[in-house]
Amino acid sequence: MTFPINPSTPFDEGWLAVSGGHRIAYGQYGNPHGIPAVVLHGGPGSGSSPAQRQFFDLARYRVIQFDQRGCGRSEPVGETANNQTGLLLEDIETLRQHLQIPRWLVVGGSWGATLAVLYAAAYPDVVSGVLLRGLFLATKSDIDWFFQGAATDYPVEWRTFSSLAPSEARNELLPWLFQVFANDDAELQRRVAQGWFAWESVLGSSPVIAAPEGEVLHKLIKRYRVQSHYLQHSCWLAEGAILEACTRLNDLPVCLLHGDSDVICRPQSSQLAHQYCPGSRLEWAAGAGHNPFHPGMMKAMTDALSLFAGSGQFLSAP
Repeated sequence: MTFPINPSTPFDEGWLAVSGGHRIAYGQYGNPHGIPAVVLHGGPGSGSSPAQRQFFDLARYRVIQFDQRGCGRSEPVGETANNQTGLLLEDIETLRQHLQIPRWLVVGGSWGATLAVLYAAAYPDVVSGVLLRGLFLATKSDIDWFFQGAATDYPVEWRTFSSLAPSEARNELLPWLFQVFANDDAELQRRVAQGWFAWESVLGSSPVIAAPEGEVLHKLIKRYRVQSHYLQHSCWLAEGAILEACTRLNDLPVCLLHGDSDVICRPQSSQLAHQYCPGSRLEWAAGAGHNPFHPGMMKAMTDALSLFAGSGQFLSAP
C-alpha cells in the first residue's frame, strides 16, 4: 500500500489531558503502518521541532512527537506546578497507551536522552530500542559546569552573562536565575533570557544572531522558567540515577551518539553510560558540538535509524 507522505503535515494530531491540569500537544508523521518511534525533545523547557523529523525515513517510520508539560504548544505553557520528571515519564506512557502502540523506539537528545533512559528503564517491555544523542546525565557536576565551570573556557562570555546578576550571586548563578523566572519582573526576565540565550549559543557553537525579541523572546522566557525550575531541583533525580538506569537497559538495543566537541553535554557522559550499559553501541560524531544538525551528527542519526529500520538493532552484523 502506498500513500503520500508530507513531512510537514501530521496524519494525526491532538491534545491529551494528563494529570495536574496539564494537556500535552502531540502529532504523528510519516507512515501510519511504519516502525513507531517517539521523539523526546530537549530542554528541559524546549519543545518539539519539525527539523527533528529529518533524521527519519518517513516511508519506514511512524514518528510521534509531543511537547512536554509546560513546553511548546502544550498547555498551560511555562507552567511549573505539577511539572516534574516523574510526571513526564508518566505522560510518555499515557501517550503510548492513548495511541495504542504496543512497542516503540525511544529517541531522545540532550534532556530528551535523559528521559529516554529513564522511560526505557521503567517500561522496558514496551520499548523496542533506545537511541540517545548527546546524553545529559543531570548530575550536580553537569549542572555546575553549564553555569559556572565552562567559564574557564569562555571567560569573557561568562562575565557578560554573569554580570546580569548581583555580584554576590555570580558564583552561584542557578538559584538566582530560578528566582528571576519564578517571579514577575518582566523587564529583568527579558534581559536575563537574552543573556542566557547568548551564553547557550556560545557553548553550542551557534552562529551569532541578534538578541531575541517579541514573540520569540516571550517563548524563551517560558522555556527558561521551566528549565530553571528543573535544574534548581536537580531534575528530581538522585545523583547517578541515569547511570543506574543504564544498567537496566541490557536487554534492549541501545545506541549512544555524541559530538566529540560538545561542551554543553560533555562527551564523557556517553562514555560512562556506554560502560554502564554492556552491549550498547557508542559512536562519536567528529567535530560536532551540541547542535543536532551538525553534518556529522546528522549522518550518525540517519545511519543509526536506517540500521534499526532494517534489522531492529543498532549493531551491524559481524
